[in-house]
Amino acid sequence: MNSKNRYVLINLLAFEFILLNVVLVVCLMFRLPDFSFSDTAILLNMVRLIGIYNLTWLVIILYIRNNEFYFNPDYGYFKSIVTSLFFFVGFVMSVVILLKIRYFPRSTFIIPIFIFSYLNLISHKYLLHYLKKRASHLFSDTLLIGSGYDSENLKGFTNAMTQYGYNVIGYLEDKKKLVKNELDMSVFGAVDDLSKILKDRKIDEIFIAMSGVEHEKILATIKIADSFGVRVKLIPANPLLMSKNYKAVAMGDLAVFKLRESPLDHFSTAILKRLFDFCFALVTLILLSPVFLIIAILIRLDSKGPIFYTPYRKGEAADTFKCYKFRTMSVTEDPLHNAKSTVVNDPRITRIGKYLRKTDLDELPQFYNVLRGDMSVIGPRPHRVNLQDDFRKSVNDYMVRGYVKPGITGWAQVNGWRGPTITDEQKSQRVKHDLWYIENWSPWLDAKIIFLTIFGSHHKKAF
Repeated sequence: MNSKNRYVLINLLAFEFILLNVVLVVCLMFRLPDFSFSDTAILLNMVRLIGIYNLTWLVIILYIRNNEFYFNPDYGYFKSIVTSLFFFVGFVMSVVILLKIRYFPRSTFIIPIFIFSYLNLISHKYLLHYLKKRASHLFSDTLLIGSGYDSENLKGFTNAMTQYGYNVIGYLEDKKKLVKNELDMSVFGAVDDLSKILKDRKIDEIFIAMSGVEHEKILATIKIADSFGVRVKLIPANPLLMSKNYKAVAMGDLAVFKLRESPLDHFSTAILKRLFDFCFALVTLILLSPVFLIIAILIRLDSKGPIFYTPYRKGEAADTFKCYKFRTMSVTEDPLHNAKSTVVNDPRITRIGKYLRKTDLDELPQFYNVLRGDMSVIGPRPHRVNLQDDFRKSVNDYMVRGYVKPGITGWAQVNGWRGPTITDEQKSQRVKHDLWYIENWSPWLDAKIIFLTIFGSHHKKAF
């Protein structure tokens, strides 16, 4: 962060500080209409309370938020506000109780936090645009070098840079016509003109698109920028596989792209999901144990054979595991090599099996798989071996589903893609929804899928 970025951040923090205290004073005066400055005890507690709020806000700034929150409202913005809100409520209430601050209704401690969080949520984006328009001198004047991105990518990039406190003033490019005709920015000349440009103009930072500039020229450009004391940032060539979630990480002296980055790749979120799976599965198995017993008795009375059907399915990283289900057919095949899928009005389905399949009750034993760690409560549905081979040949990126554990229900299922997988659209849509879930996972998304699974409309089974 350079000095100009810091000035922008200071302005944002100053606005937030003023907003917080205005909200506090207004709320306190509204709750205490008969307040008088002669009420020393109430005045002292009011000052202490405002001090607690400001201390909490400072802790949030230093330890919960980061620069992304202020310079890019579209990146984790809502999540940061919600996290701050919960911390605000918990911290303030704890300190108020410890210090035994009185004379205020309990709602006085909560209402200002919600009002401040809401106003903060809707104001930052507009404040950044206002600063850009009225105080552009606070933003870092930036020069782009290279031709590594097409016009659409470059337009999006320059627009996003505004949210990071940068002002793109021009471009150095050997192919002048291409850029000048398609991009609304000045073309100052070729890459070799950098020394002259830095002498004539005040440039704060330079961004170099590495894929559009020769290696030797990049080194020469960095050397020239260093001689003028201008910061340089390198933009690596885009990875061959474009995905919503990918990031570059430093490994030794090299930058490495992590493609298809998923929130579940992080240790903390993976542990969170595993803890939820284990607790949810354990509670479900305990609470539904009477239902399990009744279903087991009905299956045994309805037809001969085992109570459970245990086919082999493909799980995380293409590992094979034994999947537990209530038996719904009178004939069970070799669980490892069976290739005959269920069809409409399948004569093998028993009387009780028809009801179990219609209500999805035959899937309940899979909570035991969740408890064992073979499956998750939410995730892509596990496929049989032959079905996976079929999908793998006909649908691109199908095996990416194996990045995470399969689930009892998933995003594809609650969106209706749980019927037959005969057409290419049925196959591709199921995979598309599974990949979207992997890249966009959150605890809230899992909660939504569980709700839709229980209370949403039911569709024909595919498994």
